[in-house]
Amino acid sequence: MRAQDILPDDVNEVHINGTTIRKGTVGAFLANAAALDDPALMGQDRLAVLSAIEAALPALRALGLFNVLEIRNPQLRAFVEARP
Repeated sequence: MRAQDILPDDVNEVHINGTTIRKGTVGAFLANAAALDDPALMGQDRLAVLSAIEAALPALRALGLFNVLEIRNPQLRAFVEARP
């Protein structure tokens, strides 16, 4: 399967089990996860990254991302697992 088989170039979102998943959701999650590894990310900036991650969780779960991949960062893994 290729990316365009899931979301063609002219489609920006898909709906799975009532959850809207935008193109770029997984990429944004990966970028935010990497940002958390930066020790200089503190205060409001860190909270904003965590908020963006939390907002993406329903879509990532609908995709089944965490059924296939495990989060290696223990703090991020605990953060994700603590949210329904």
